[in-house]
Amino acid sequence: MKTARLALLIASSLLLAACSSEAPKTSTEVKLAETTPAFQPTYITGREALQKMYVSARAWAPDAKPYNLKSNATKDANGQDGKAGVWSAGFASASRRSIRSYTWSGVKAEGAPKPGISNDVEDTYNPANTSTAMFDLAFLKSDSDAAFKAAEKHGIAPLLKKDKDTKIYYAVNWRPRENKLVWRVLVGDQSEPKLTLDVDASTGAFIKAEK
Repeated sequence: MKTARLALLIASSLLLAACSSEAPKTSTEVKLAETTPAFQPTYITGREALQKMYVSARAWAPDAKPYNLKSNATKDANGQDGKAGVWSAGFASASRRSIRSYTWSGVKAEGAPKPGISNDVEDTYNPANTSTAMFDLAFLKSDSDAAFKAAEKHGIAPLLKKDKDTKIYYAVNWRPRENKLVWRVLVGDQSEPKLTLDVDASTGAFIKAEK
């Protein structure tokens, strides 16, 4: 009886030791943990983001062209350097008679898409719809950072002086009647901005400001 009890105690002790102990990490696992860098957020200008999405759009439709571009809000960026961690663009394809939205993300933030390029489902393209009027990428010669500098000289500076954390958003659209590509710089809330300024996306020239 004593022998049986002793054997049972020894077996229990060995089982507990096996469960509580962890297998030692291999040298490969340790090396990977040491060499894998932590994720670093990326913030880029509108033109750079559009070029990245353009590649994906052309894989969807060889004749795809953009019809809009805009920066998206994230808590960790104020946009005062003309850059953003998330950009979205709409592309249209005449051959497919479809439009499709793409998003580039360089951040891991609440409400932001995962880093990389993602897209929505196709929708119907209507050539008569001015809101989806396509433009050639070559018209976008003046980037979002230049748009900010131009707008800064025409009304933004006093607002930034009052609140250095004021957020700046960017949107670019083609204006068929004027045959012009225009940056729209929005100051403050994206849906209800304190100030809106237009800048020529080809020349970088300031156009107008609206409160």
